[in-house]
Amino acid sequence: MGKASRDKGNRREREFARLIGGRRIPLSGAANGYPNDVEGLGMKFEVKSRKDGFKQIYKWLLSEDKPDALALKADRKPWLVVMTLEKFMEFVGEELDENVR
Repeated sequence: MGKASRDKGNRREREFARLIGGRRIPLSGAANGYPNDVEGLGMKFEVKSRKDGFKQIYKWLLSEDKPDALALKADRKPWLVVMTLEKFMEFVGEELDENVR
């Protein structure tokens, strides 16, 4: 991984940790014994960021119908549930900073 990609990942991890009132795990992914990227709200999160790699997911979530969440499943893989951070924070009963959208 290049420096720019690593720096972008670190920025996104710090940003997400701040938004949920959690903490970034130092050395996550860089050393054994430091799994996941962020801890907060009683959960562990792996944070992923792509320039436009999630285009279809955003298209589904932000469509006119505005579903609360997406349920995704690949063959022989477990179900995934994807929702906006705003909806997730509402679900867990936490407030999201109004400046975040």
